[in-house]
Amino acid sequence: MTPQTASAPAAPRLLVDKVSKVFQSKSGPVKALEDITLEVTEGEHVSCLVGPSGSGKSTLLSIIAGLEKPESGRVLVDGEPIRGPGRERMVMFQESALFPWLNALDNVLFGLHLKPGVTRRQRREVAEYYLEMVGLMRFKRAHIHELSGGMKQRVALARALAPNPSILLMDEPFAALDAMTREQLYSDLQEIWRKRRKTVVFVTHNVREAICLGDSIHIMSPSPGRIEEAFHITLPRPRDINSVEVARHATEIKDAFKRRMQAIQSGTSPS
Repeated sequence: MTPQTASAPAAPRLLVDKVSKVFQSKSGPVKALEDITLEVTEGEHVSCLVGPSGSGKSTLLSIIAGLEKPESGRVLVDGEPIRGPGRERMVMFQESALFPWLNALDNVLFGLHLKPGVTRRQRREVAEYYLEMVGLMRFKRAHIHELSGGMKQRVALARALAPNPSILLMDEPFAALDAMTREQLYSDLQEIWRKRRKTVVFVTHNVREAICLGDSIHIMSPSPGRIEEAFHITLPRPRDINSVEVARHATEIKDAFKRRMQAIQSGTSPS
């Protein structure tokens, strides 16, 4: 029998390798990120970056999106270095960033102009498919000012998904919404991810939100931003943010992060 050789492990979908970022301010240089290393594998659908304000979460997301360049280090998607924005990485922001002069359908269609080789009819079919997926097909002719905050974010999500990116980058997309709308969107997102199996990098300051949505959670500390600890979440889906298990995991993670920060501040090794 011929011996079989083990195949090499697949490259991660996203690799952030020793990335640092410095901004210039009136008082001098400010280090926003220091030596960030992060891997998101093909099978890991949602990777959450969690931390307080000033921990560099949004800066890291902008670097992955190609909107910012790191001072040092590199970012690879499917083994290829990021040199700028690209249609394989779509961003969804805290504010919907929709075009107010376009209706819901035309906003989703706009994102499809980034995808070459698609006919007008195909673009329309794709746009309507994603509006249906986010539950807004009957509002496709509505103008943006006629939609609620949650509906606007659904349109923004449909627009980000329509070009079929390999990675969806979400920067606190629900922070400005009321609690009931957020909870409905948590359920909707989990169903969309079940259907489309997208790789997502999700920025939030809410640990329970991260546990509800994420497969892995990377806790960041500020000044400068560093990844202090990573946790893998294996709770079955769909998850309810109000469940006892989500609350228990949130308490464990917050306690572990608090112990680590106290140890760092006191100059001892965290356990």
